[in-house]
Amino acid sequence: MALKVEHELHKRRFGRNLGVGLLLVGFVAIVFGLTVVKVQNTGFVEGYDHVARPALIDQAEGN
Repeated sequence: MALKVEHELHKRRFGRNLGVGLLLVGFVAIVFGLTVVKVQNTGFVEGYDHVARPALIDQAEGN
């Protein structure tokens, strides 16, 4: 004899939860993939740290 009988409502809820979980995993995978592609295509990026950047100064002067 089973200690706990699963109600039909729990089975339907599990199906919905599984669907929502799969959609969430898919969304995270898409965002992660887009982030990886963006980082690979951007290359080396100098962050904004309130310091003059010689690479940008040279480009602005045309040297």
